[in-house]
Amino acid sequence: MKPPARRVDLLVVVLVGGLVAALGIGAYKLISLHYASKPAPSAIGSAGGDNSHELRLVPAEAYMRTYLELFGGLAPLDVQQKARGPENLFDTWDDYLASLGLPDYKVDVPRQTESNALMVATFERLGVALCNRAVEHDLKGSLPVEKRTVFAFDLPKGSLDQAGFDTRFDILHRTFLGYPAKLAPTDRSSRFFKLYQDVAGDKEGVDAHSKFTPEERGWAAVCYGLVRHPEFQLY
Repeated sequence: MKPPARRVDLLVVVLVGGLVAALGIGAYKLISLHYASKPAPSAIGSAGGDNSHELRLVPAEAYMRTYLELFGGLAPLDVQQKARGPENLFDTWDDYLASLGLPDYKVDVPRQTESNALMVATFERLGVALCNRAVEHDLKGSLPVEKRTVFAFDLPKGSLDQAGFDTRFDILHRTFLGYPAKLAPTDRSSRFFKLYQDVAGDKEGVDAHSKFTPEERGWAAVCYGLVRHPEFQLY
């Protein structure tokens, strides 16, 4: 006697469902074994310095927001005017948006997810403009520390030693990189102190038209180093 067609269809559905479930369980086990065999990625700035995960560019919008905050929370056009200065360190935001990686769908330009030479040059120019203006705003004159945007400390009266540098450098490190300098994976503070000493003590390489004192030039160089640091531009 021939079985009803409905019973045959039900049997086929059950068999196919069982096969799909078996394949799904097998694939899950293979994926689990694959990831179980890999070490967990360590965080940036871990004590061992083993950054095994893939670093990615900070989105251009996040970079711009941070940049505006470091200028004191000004509007973009106000930052554009302030950053330009007499030496024209800053052009216009329109000149930088595409090179920072922002998409322009009107002309079919996609978002940039990898760095390139033009992007690095843009980071460089924006960083120099920020640090120079911060030196002028924070370190020249008698602005209260609580109203300073980047250099939220006073310069020492005499010579600067390692201990005095460490205290001030930690403030900058927290501002730009978001965590205490002592937690950095290398002896970062000592290396930046050497940079400060080299720049502040260089009498021959000073531009005759420079408006900065030796100490201000040293702190500007430290600021350049932090704003160029990969941890400021990647995550």
